[in-house]
Amino acid sequence: MKIVILSLLLCANLAFADAKQIDDFQWEGVERVVAIGDIHGDYDNYMATLRAAGLVDKKGKWIAGKTHFVQTGDIPDRGPDTRKIIEHIIKLGKQARKKGGHVHNLIGNHEAMNVYGDLRYVTEGEFEAFATKNSAKLRDRVFEITMQNLEKADPQAFAELPENFREEWNLKHPLGWVEHRQAWDPAWNPEGEYAQWVMSKKVVVRINDTLFVHGGISGFYCENSLDSITEQVISKLQRYQPGNSGILEDQFGPLWYRGLSGVEPDALAETVDAILAHHQAKRIVVGHTVTSGVIWPQYQGKVVMIDTGISKAYGGYIGYLEITGDGPVGGYRAGKVPLPSEDSELIPYLESVIALNPDNPYLKERLEKLRHPEAPELLEEDAGLAGDATLEPGPKPIPICGTS
Repeated sequence: MKIVILSLLLCANLAFADAKQIDDFQWEGVERVVAIGDIHGDYDNYMATLRAAGLVDKKGKWIAGKTHFVQTGDIPDRGPDTRKIIEHIIKLGKQARKKGGHVHNLIGNHEAMNVYGDLRYVTEGEFEAFATKNSAKLRDRVFEITMQNLEKADPQAFAELPENFREEWNLKHPLGWVEHRQAWDPAWNPEGEYAQWVMSKKVVVRINDTLFVHGGISGFYCENSLDSITEQVISKLQRYQPGNSGILEDQFGPLWYRGLSGVEPDALAETVDAILAHHQAKRIVVGHTVTSGVIWPQYQGKVVMIDTGISKAYGGYIGYLEITGDGPVGGYRAGKVPLPSEDSELIPYLESVIALNPDNPYLKERLEKLRHPEAPELLEEDAGLAGDATLEPGPKPIPICGTS
């Protein structure tokens, strides 16, 4: 009997003995995968999530062995700790590789926005993180150059500047703003550390039988290869042109698309099946759309939403997805719950999650909606699901799969 048990254990281990990287975008035979969604500048809750998932010790060092950790994008904006998080996750990746593990940072719409200069959601604290004793002098010099260029290009506009223009300009360019742009914007500095870091990352990866992406994959990008999607994003970031941003700001592109997450127009079930078939995958994992505290499966478990709202800007709800040979589970501070593979099992699943998070009102609202689907739709603001202002929808109908 002992010999039989030993043989079974050896066979189970051999299932992961051949873990290998197929190419730059695909890995197979990975024993354990942990994924977390949007962090949005909240270092404390980022660390709390890593500890809850068993990825790091109390000092923030990697303890997860050969685990693959996927962060699906949107580290920046809305909170003050973006730089601190990125510096930590870079170190974490080096530590993981030494132990046979891997850290995958995917590009989200907020990484892209910081690179091409859409700073609507950058907080004062994020700029402050770049400020030094020389920041005032550096900002003065940038202002002088800006005025010189304006006077040369449009003397009349220069002459008509209001008396308080410098004061208004300073408000839009706080100390640290220049250094922030030097780090993020390749137009300011082609060697900027965070611009280079973002452009070294992927948009979509496949690990074992699971696809990971920030926003989602729509019918327009269903037949694209994983490498072509990333190539399109990087190409547009390197040569960003307002009004010709293509995939970067496409509502149906992988950085912004919410159709897999229940935001109209919802993706068709046929599209989900086509995406998974094309990439030989079983499920697709997305961030970007806030669930307010729950790892949420859709489309009979073929889509998993993991943006639980980790940042305090979205409630500070700790959650992560774990995938092993036993299947996917939703992980929380107080424990784990296996994800259902059928929509009919969502109510008992959510009840179990609520038992672990009894103080979260949004989960209870979601449960009521499941129990009474005929009730009026909850507004996003009421359900805690509000996120970025979505881009204007295009006039084109969404194909099931393909460009026609």
